[in-house]
Amino acid sequence: MRFPLSRSAARLAHDEATGERLPGRRVRVAPPPAERAPAVPPEVLRQVKYIELRTRGPVNSLFAGEYRSVFKGQGMEFAEVREYQPGDEVRAIDWNVTARMRRPFVRQYEEERELTVVLAVDLSGSERFGTARRFKSELATELAAVLALAAVRNNDRVGLVLFTDRVEHVVRPRKGRRHALRLLRDLLVAEPEGRGTSVASAADYLGRMLSHKAIVFIVSDFDDPALERPLKRLALRHDVVAVTLEDPGELALPDVGLARFVDPETGEEVDVDTSDPRVRQAFDAEVARGRDARQRLLRRLAIDEVPVRTDAGYVEPLLKFFRARETRARR
Repeated sequence: MRFPLSRSAARLAHDEATGERLPGRRVRVAPPPAERAPAVPPEVLRQVKYIELRTRGPVNSLFAGEYRSVFKGQGMEFAEVREYQPGDEVRAIDWNVTARMRRPFVRQYEEERELTVVLAVDLSGSERFGTARRFKSELATELAAVLALAAVRNNDRVGLVLFTDRVEHVVRPRKGRRHALRLLRDLLVAEPEGRGTSVASAADYLGRMLSHKAIVFIVSDFDDPALERPLKRLALRHDVVAVTLEDPGELALPDVGLARFVDPETGEEVDVDTSDPRVRQAFDAEVARGRDARQRLLRRLAIDEVPVRTDAGYVEPLLKFFRARETRARR
């Protein structure tokens, strides 16, 4: 039997079966291609419309208020001057206008709401995997649609960076529903050249691309050992949120006897006796170590994590994230 498997799990299975270590994989980082609008087949346009309709309900009824309350603007801007009313803050009095008009006036401010949101979506080989309701890549697409539509509903700019072991495609942040649907279309028609994962290359590119503070959602399984330094640099200037994609088939090794596992990013194959309890225990331990290491790293960098699974919905994890942030902001 042949099964796709994550890179770390494939190496672990090989080590347990043969006692040998697989060599590390080198990641090639290439500059992103110029932004272009690919030809879109009619079936893709129909799929865009279907995803928009599917995500419209959560965006309108669930996420609109939470998104606005969690992601606030960059400050306050002057709105107008109006006549003083009993109960107004004395410190808000505009003394220059008051002196000219010979009666008190106060300055009013409003929150500067306009934000920049960037969706960095992993298109590596490990995303084309799923044993439950959908592939991880399909879950990533729907998540990106929800976040993009929530952003444009609040009149924010939203952009897109698609990456593998290199930056594959970039769409600069803009406003509007039409632009959000363009991002979704590009996600659906993307044909990446790379197969590996380099969150580091995406983080480095975003650090150069974004001149002002932005909200960056990185949607990936984070199957990349070189995360800390680029994520740290990005998180120092921007509000980074890690949306981690998981599939139950990657979290437990099935007992199916002798099986051949394929690394979807490198194409490497290893034969493993999954009926051996020592192999399954070592696999479970490696999965737990990898998850703990990722969670400790994100906590150390003060990056929020939103774990989502292919066998469950994304509504509850996103709502939990929004509400936890709102609670934290009130303290």
